[in-house]
Amino acid sequence: MARRTSMEDSTCAIAQALDVVGDWWTLLVVRDTARGVHRFDDLQRELGLSRKVLAERLRLLVEADVLARVPYQERPVRHEYRLTPRGRALLPVLIALQDWGDAWVLGDGGTTATTAEASTEARRVHDLAGTRLPRLRLPDHEGELRDPVAADTPFTVLYCFPGAYARPDAYPPGWTDIPGAPGCTLESCSYRDRLAEFHAAGATVHGVSTQRPDELRAFAEKERLGFSLLSDAEPALIAALRLPTFRAAGTARLKRLTLVVDRQRVVRDVQYPVTDITGSVEAALTTVRGLTPDPAV
Repeated sequence: MARRTSMEDSTCAIAQALDVVGDWWTLLVVRDTARGVHRFDDLQRELGLSRKVLAERLRLLVEADVLARVPYQERPVRHEYRLTPRGRALLPVLIALQDWGDAWVLGDGGTTATTAEASTEARRVHDLAGTRLPRLRLPDHEGELRDPVAADTPFTVLYCFPGAYARPDAYPPGWTDIPGAPGCTLESCSYRDRLAEFHAAGATVHGVSTQRPDELRAFAEKERLGFSLLSDAEPALIAALRLPTFRAAGTARLKRLTLVVDRQRVVRDVQYPVTDITGSVEAALTTVRGLTPDPAV
């Protein structure tokens, strides 16, 4: 009979990490906290587990400095749970698990930057319609932190793309062979060419990629985009919305999709998969023109 290695005495980093987050409920608590679910009752409702089990998992995560208890009400004192820097460092682990699940459990195991329209992955992304984007800040291509949702226009178009580079030799090997990966320059330039129309319709345009800000800056300057590209290398936005990813050159990459979000942070429209790039830009513009802005809050 095999003897289980003691997690406490192990020098294996995998074993040590599993000693903290090895229980599957624990990782789901981290997942939902990243999605903006911070209060006990809300977490219990999302996860569907008993108050006793949830309280124990939260206690362990606080003790492990993955979550911090932060007061949000004084009388009576009530707390919510926020990811610490140590907890946010777990987000790439969750994204890697999601990527593996999409490819090998729900999919065929192939590397792809898109999906079938009837796939479980596509349904998950389309279920974002009507949900609210948690408050977060991403570095733009100038290195400045900014909210991906614009406060000064009724709507924001967030188009997520796998990768775009100023130099052709900067693309990962085999990039053009990955289904759905090519076309990022065309997509960004199509938004650039129609930017005045989006502004006239009351929309801000932001591109989002997992690339570094300096890579995005070089591309934005070369193509003279005129709008901000945001870096989700953390990956905060991916974890908040469970956006689909794939791996290329050892890096998680966003699959191509488009979200229209209103000023109250509600996702009003979703495009995924995107197979017609210029058509998707036209569709986003048509969507924005057809939406009624809510009063500013």
